[in-house]
Amino acid sequence: MNKISNYFKDSYKELMEKVSWPNWSQLQQSTMITLAATLVITAIIWIMDFAAGNVLKFVYNQLF
Repeated sequence: MNKISNYFKDSYKELMEKVSWPNWSQLQQSTMITLAATLVITAIIWIMDFAAGNVLKFVYNQLF
């Protein structure tokens, strides 16, 4: 039981003393970068899906 107690005490100490938390402006900047990257990747996947769908429709129309 002592090991578990020490584990939680050490975890709390590490969380409060050793972790460097971002300030508000850093957090906003990281959020905007993440949002922009998500939108770009979503657009790329949508374009690829749209193109693949049109290519497959063309191939199916030629074959059948």
